[in-house]
Amino acid sequence: MFLQMDKVGKTFNDKEEGRFEVFSDIDLSIEENQFVSLLGPSGCGKSTLLSMVAGLETVTEGSIKLEGEEIKKAGPDRGMVFQEASLFPWLNVKENVMFPLKQQLSKQEASKRTDQFLKMVHLSRFKENYTHELSGGMQQRVAIARALAMDPKVLLMDEPFGALDEQTRHILHEELMKIWQETKKTILFVTHSIQEAIKLSDRVIVMGTRPGKIIADFTIDVPRPRKRDDERVIELEKKVMELLEGEINKVLKEELSHEGSH
Repeated sequence: MFLQMDKVGKTFNDKEEGRFEVFSDIDLSIEENQFVSLLGPSGCGKSTLLSMVAGLETVTEGSIKLEGEEIKKAGPDRGMVFQEASLFPWLNVKENVMFPLKQQLSKQEASKRTDQFLKMVHLSRFKENYTHELSGGMQQRVAIARALAMDPKVLLMDEPFGALDEQTRHILHEELMKIWQETKKTILFVTHSIQEAIKLSDRVIVMGTRPGKIIADFTIDVPRPRKRDDERVIELEKKVMELLEGEINKVLKEELSHEGSH
């Protein structure tokens, strides 16, 4: 299996809460070229799991393997795109995308590769601009180009469109689909939006409340491009919504009982 998680668990030590378990027993297999979304209530560990695949967080239990190699630290075979674009404000667009390539490639090769990916995200004419001159959507395109320019095996996306307005998000959905089909990357995508997950993904993994576990794995068997009014899309959205509402109600009950005991 391309990306394999076996009995993965994560525990944090918190000054106030002491030791607490974020999630446990996560078993997940992802095939090469798949687009997989993670959905779940706040605090279920979606972003933590993504950070563990990136090698930015350590695994407490179990293992995560990419092409059979256990992930122990960050590496160029995994590209990460965050909700905030995390760009260097003192560099222009082209320099931002080139920055991680400088250690691996000659200046000429890095420049050529950067131009290729800026073209892919339709930012070629903005390559001399600085990040403060760009809209939020354009900044995210720069971040996607930077991650792709490293030619990672897996693209990890942590709510990359969460802070954008609906119209910009819709445009970036279309662009991401084209990029994914063109580059054949494996994408692991964290989102709070059921519609976004179903629109983009081959599979939607639903995580339960903390300590998080995988409670459902939906195969999105709808041809692309997907329309919101498609009967199967509506049916899948309803199923996922019912599951999530059940999990969110559990959280609310726990919080109310916790408050009542004080």
